[in-house]
Amino acid sequence: MSEHELIQHIEGCKRNDPKSQKWIFDRYYRLMFGVCLRYNSDHDGVQDIVQEGYLKVFSNIEGYTSKGSFEGWMKRIMVNTAIDFIRKEKSSPEELSAEGMLEIPDEGMEMEFFELEEKTITIQNVLDAMAKLTPVYRAVFNMYVFDNLTHQEIAMHLGISVGASKSNLAKARRNVKSVLLGVVNEKVSK
Repeated sequence: MSEHELIQHIEGCKRNDPKSQKWIFDRYYRLMFGVCLRYNSDHDGVQDIVQEGYLKVFSNIEGYTSKGSFEGWMKRIMVNTAIDFIRKEKSSPEELSAEGMLEIPDEGMEMEFFELEEKTITIQNVLDAMAKLTPVYRAVFNMYVFDNLTHQEIAMHLGISVGASKSNLAKARRNVKSVLLGVVNEKVSK
């Protein structure tokens, strides 16, 4: 795909050209599906998120100013759509908060989290471990680790306190690490 071809299709989408919209959809669908899959492990739910995300992309494409990558702009819309989906799915505010939970600082956790034997862990193992997280833990984990958001930004997006964001991240890391350690132990014992 050339930059010129992409620009043509973006301009076509701004004119509501169905061929350009299909081209953008087909070109980025798998990537955007993968982005949304980090936030929801249910494939049907992910398809709904991606579909809604594409509706937002096409209805807001006039807002894309060509400053920065188009792919990055789309990813941000998909992540925000996934976060909105998590908010809508929550039946009570308690599910999104960590009230009464011990706040655990996350300084120094980066190295500890990734000290597993690299050769025994696959990307699929990590994805499987993330899929076992609760929706809120998964959202906070993704937003902090992959989307590089601060705890203040995460708290604002999810409507939780900064302390709840930190606590949820610490617990998500522990849960993922525990699953991955189980994978390592299983492979070592074979």
